Amino acid sequence: MAAAKKGELVPRPTKKTEYEVRFATTNARKGWQDLVATIRNPMTEAWDFLTRTPLATTPTNYRLKGELGVIERGGTSHERWQHKPTAKGTARIWFYVAEHTVFLEQVHTSHPNETK
Repeated sequence: MAAAKKGELVPRPTKKTEYEVRFATTNARKGWQDLVATIRNPMTEAWDFLTRTPLATTPTNYRLKGELGVIERGGTSHERWQHKPTAKGTARIWFYVAEHTVFLEQVHTSHPNETK
């Protein structure tokens, strides 16, 4: 482990029962940062949801359907899910789960054209 720098952000540790959240793409990282800058409180709630219950079907978290419902990574197929950080907003987070990790594949600041 590298030496800590003064003022360095301390990452939130996850409980053993929680999922890790990781970026699957650089575009997902940018979209996440943009959403945190504009809707910070809903994004903290999205983080909590994704670390605790990412596979729960709710009105704001569900599997995508059809061709969008499956993503292949590393020769393995995964179910693709969509999470809405706010019930009435247009932002969307597309993710898949592999073992105990949630991979953020796409983070849209507005409703993606593919699901309109």
